[in-house]
Amino acid sequence: MHVKLGKNMRSVSIVGVGATPFMDTVTDPNHEYHGITHGEMFGYAALDAMEDAGLEPRDVQYFFHGHAAHIFQQSQTMNLQVADWFGMRGKGSIAHSEGCCTGYVALEEAVFAVASGAYDCVLTGGCEMACGQPVENKPSHIRVPITLEAIFPDLDTIFDRAYGRWLGGAPGMNHDDWVNYYAKTYGISADEMDDVLCKLAYHARRAAAINPRALYTGSTFDDLAKEAGFDDVWEYMKSPYNPKMTQYLRVSSNAPSADGAAACIVMPTEMAKDMKQTPIEVLGTGAGVLDAIVPHEEMKSTAKAAAEVYELTGLTGKDMDLLMVNDFILPSQFLAAEEVGYIPRGEGWKYALEGRLAYDGDRPVCTNGGRSCYGHAMGASGLADVFEAVIQMRGQAGDHAVKKLPKYTMLRGFGGAQNVRCTILRTVD
Repeated sequence: MHVKLGKNMRSVSIVGVGATPFMDTVTDPNHEYHGITHGEMFGYAALDAMEDAGLEPRDVQYFFHGHAAHIFQQSQTMNLQVADWFGMRGKGSIAHSEGCCTGYVALEEAVFAVASGAYDCVLTGGCEMACGQPVENKPSHIRVPITLEAIFPDLDTIFDRAYGRWLGGAPGMNHDDWVNYYAKTYGISADEMDDVLCKLAYHARRAAAINPRALYTGSTFDDLAKEAGFDDVWEYMKSPYNPKMTQYLRVSSNAPSADGAAACIVMPTEMAKDMKQTPIEVLGTGAGVLDAIVPHEEMKSTAKAAAEVYELTGLTGKDMDLLMVNDFILPSQFLAAEEVGYIPRGEGWKYALEGRLAYDGDRPVCTNGGRSCYGHAMGASGLADVFEAVIQMRGQAGDHAVKKLPKYTMLRGFGGAQNVRCTILRTVD
């Protein structure tokens, strides 16, 4: 099958990936990385990607720097401030922000920069230190824990506050929008949906527990239940240890903030074939953007973006072997999986209940643990999903590897009130 990114564009592949663990470097003064700066964090991921690709900083011609929210860094044009940390001083670069979709847009922009012929080797990365914020008039490594009182006014800036439905007014309504619509459409009771979301969270934690880069690595919900004195994990999942935050979402559906960075390097596929790692070709990206004032905007934008990339590549959801979803709203795992045709429409809740969307299920989704358990370093989360997709497709995922080596993977990015990207990756033969 011959596919293109677009008219007159050349094929582009990922040749290197890198990532820090997702962690909390702020609240624990004894943490190994306590006091690390944004530049150091981004540089770690960038150098990791270069090492993975077998490249040096001198080989990279241009880079993109992504971060989601000003409040975490309180800096402008961050690309200028991080370049020294990975040997890119003086080279061309761009800073950008698309909220929680930043990492997915970062891949898209780097791919276009190479596909156009402007560059042959581009690094793109994302970083967020989302567990804290700088102290005014202090060096940037001095940070204090973030609070809702601080973050909500900043998050509101991604919404049209004059004519739109802004986050500060109804976060619960915003996060329950699609799952409520789905439950009513298919006649799923509140108790049934509670079971679905508890199962999704349970399997996400299973994956994260054996993923060394995950925020919640090392412990499952079974472990937490036992520590709390429960013999039945499902009793624990519905106990006050895991209370509801909204009509549908429990604490286990939450996306805990994390500090972290991730990066990848792209090159023309013909050049990528001579590199040390198996090239992962970026076949194409579909995009959809709707303001949160639009009812069911995540569903509608996902449908548009998926249709666009399927038309471009000639593929369908049934061709995908792995799906990564930016699921900071946990039910997005099965809702987006249905919308992109990865699983049958109206059946996703059953797939979740049966464990079929788990990393070791037959239709795996969010194999790194997803936002609820891998963690959410907003501007880095998308590229952390790219990292996960690539190591799964190479067969390098270790203990949390999927059963079937993926040939095709879809990344469904979402965020920023709201940007959506659907990108398809393919292992080069």
